[in-house]
Amino acid sequence: MITTIGFDADDTLWQNEAFFRLSQERFVTLLADYADPDHLMERLTEAEMRNLGHYGFGIKGFVLSMIETALDVTENRVAGSVVRELIDAGQDMLQHPIHLLEGAADAVRALAATHTLILITKGDLLDQERKLAQSGLGEYFDGVDIVSDKTPQTYQNAFSRPGMTPSQSVMVGNSLRSDILPALKAGAHAVHVPHDLTWSYERADTPGNSERFHQITSLADLPELIATL
Repeated sequence: MITTIGFDADDTLWQNEAFFRLSQERFVTLLADYADPDHLMERLTEAEMRNLGHYGFGIKGFVLSMIETALDVTENRVAGSVVRELIDAGQDMLQHPIHLLEGAADAVRALAATHTLILITKGDLLDQERKLAQSGLGEYFDGVDIVSDKTPQTYQNAFSRPGMTPSQSVMVGNSLRSDILPALKAGAHAVHVPHDLTWSYERADTPGNSERFHQITSLADLPELIATL
């Protein structure tokens, strides 16, 4: 019997990647005189991957990667006004209202009445706390883990609180790489809820032949699935 449910936040409970895409479009437009869009996006992705170990996940690291890429492709000649617009883009993202995904609020409320809920998310601490507060869902979670990365040990720790075990826990998220595969390795169930926009870093192959792997199209279907586990 499942006793504990872990939820990812970004692009599982609320929109996130869509706002990164808008800022990327803004970045490409600002630097259109220096390189074509595909090259700019390739260089930006390389910078993001290179900088994960320095800045971690989140908007602030993304903005620093955009500035670094702008300096690189312009050979340090990028105008100060462009740098200012990239900073403004990041600040806009940090202040953007929360848009809950379909079925998220109802699923969280329903499951909070019968299970222990934990929010397990990556990203900047202040930004994730802001989004959770604005979502109106904070009161339904018994624990909130804002982590630098998601590994099997992350889920071992999250699902080994007093009265919990990984085998009686489920992780719910949109990322195969971060939410599903490491949770399965930790011995938990995992429910994949695909999102139309998924950062390339978070993509991975669907696990095969695992009785603990499940997939639904909307969080609206989650309570019914949980009832069968």
